[in-house]
Amino acid sequence: MSELITSEADIRAERVRAVYQQIPATMIVSIVNATLMAAVLVGVGRNDELYAWLAVVLSLAVSRLAVWRAYRSAPPDAAQRRKWAILGTCGALASGLAWGSGALLLFPPSETYQLLWAFLIGGMCAGAAAFHFAHLPTVLAYILPAGLPLAIRFASEGTQRSLAAAGMSVVFLAALAVTSWQSSRRFGDMLRLQLDLAQRTSQLDAINTRLTAQMAEHRATEAALRHAQKMEAMGQLTGGIAHDFNNLLTIVLGSLELLGGHLPQEDRRAARLLDTAVKAANKGSALTQRLLAFSRRQALEPEVVDLQGLTHGMADLLRSSLGAGVRIETRFPTVLASAHVDANQLELALLNLAVNARDAMPEGGELTIAAREEEVKPGEAGGLAIGSYVVLSVTDTGEGMDEATLIRAMEPFFTTKAAGKGTGLGLSMVHGLAAQSGGQLVLRSQDKAGTSAELWLPRAEIAATVSSVETSEPVQTKPPGGRTILVVDDDPLVLQTTVGMLEALGYTVFAAASGQEALEMLAACAEVELVITDYTVPGATGVELAAEVQRLWPGLAILLATNHPDLHRNAMPALPRLFKPFSPATLAQAMEGCLDDQGYSGAKIVPFARR
Repeated sequence: MSELITSEADIRAERVRAVYQQIPATMIVSIVNATLMAAVLVGVGRNDELYAWLAVVLSLAVSRLAVWRAYRSAPPDAAQRRKWAILGTCGALASGLAWGSGALLLFPPSETYQLLWAFLIGGMCAGAAAFHFAHLPTVLAYILPAGLPLAIRFASEGTQRSLAAAGMSVVFLAALAVTSWQSSRRFGDMLRLQLDLAQRTSQLDAINTRLTAQMAEHRATEAALRHAQKMEAMGQLTGGIAHDFNNLLTIVLGSLELLGGHLPQEDRRAARLLDTAVKAANKGSALTQRLLAFSRRQALEPEVVDLQGLTHGMADLLRSSLGAGVRIETRFPTVLASAHVDANQLELALLNLAVNARDAMPEGGELTIAAREEEVKPGEAGGLAIGSYVVLSVTDTGEGMDEATLIRAMEPFFTTKAAGKGTGLGLSMVHGLAAQSGGQLVLRSQDKAGTSAELWLPRAEIAATVSSVETSEPVQTKPPGGRTILVVDDDPLVLQTTVGMLEALGYTVFAAASGQEALEMLAACAEVELVITDYTVPGATGVELAAEVQRLWPGLAILLATNHPDLHRNAMPALPRLFKPFSPATLAQAMEGCLDDQGYSGAKIVPFARR
């Protein structure tokens, strides 16, 4: 309804504006015609009345021009529209009365002059209808007072000719009124069409604006989806490569450890070469761990972590890593919920972010580590599940990144550092940790204005349950020579290396390349006390093999030697694991936890020792 009222008000205002636009022309015509009529009637008689009439007409013309000038300078105030419409109509009414009274009072006895008055009044009325048809009240306010007195004057003569002239005058005025009404209606229809067109154009513009915004949002969503798909594909690729490399590194590291036991102690050159090879293999192992972190397939041990305590516990490490040129500031709220995340991996992620910040501030700067709580509600965008989160942010005052760099910042092996200064896996590892933990890494940066990295981590709703087993006496275990081990692995080189390490430790070892072969060996050899199996074995997964072994031989210990990305750890939460690659020492340590008198439920999961 408001649109209709606004449109009609605009139409009325346009009608009034059309009237005022024509006032200068109509006043010029009125002044010229009045002057000519006075010149013609001078000397005919009643000159005083003629001059008085001329003065009135001229005064009205000047007054209407003054009103027209005021209208032009007045602001387009909607509240004043009615006033200007009334003033315009009243001016037309006054002019019409002036011309009508002149025809009535100055009506000459001569038929020639009477005809002159008839033509003059008729022309003035026709001109008013032509000039002011847009506003019907203005037309009627002029032609009726101007024309009816002449018709009355003709009718008052009483002759047949004068009565006919009166009738023709009335018919002429009626025809002008009807024509003006039709013209005014068409003018209004035209304005309504224009206003409707303007409204529809405005609506189309608004729709086009919304459509443009939606298309931009759709393109941004498509770009984000393509980026996510690319990252997922790269994650699957790197995760598979890392898993295969772990198998290779298990062979390499295990063989190097075994080789080291056969080298003469006096051969120092060979020992140095061997140590160099082991260090290189360890670096390769660290690289595969970062690849697994990026692909969200690393082995995590999530727990309840106090972010403030973890950060403060790393204070010395951070200060020594960042150097004296970087000032560290921490901002933690008085009360902050704990996060559910792997504490060791979070420390590594925080250190990676801090080192990246240091490299972005070669001249020194300020590093701010802060935390806050956030709630993701239904309908909120961002790719996070609904729930509570704890946000750990690392903000620097360094060089920052432009938009193109920021888009690729989390891709593996992408780095802006000089050659040899970084692997390009720091941010990708942090990204993988956050995603695998059920959170998200959010990067915000601007060129020359610093960078902010936010780790969104799920809030820990349940406090951690920490249990420890204390023993007053050391656990008595059998000597290695009395133990019989079954090793199951689909990779013959890994199987051969693992068997070699166990035999070097003094164990009796059987090897199986499939789950079915392992079950047949167990059925034929009752002396087996421990089964070491990989996750990917032909015929069944390592978890499925472990379940079948536990069903058939409930007292038999099992050790899962793998960090396969597809391992479902919740299937058998008590099943101990040994992460590849491993050395003879870590293998022996993991086996001790499985072969003690308490069974393997409390066995410790042992990663490969870093050097």
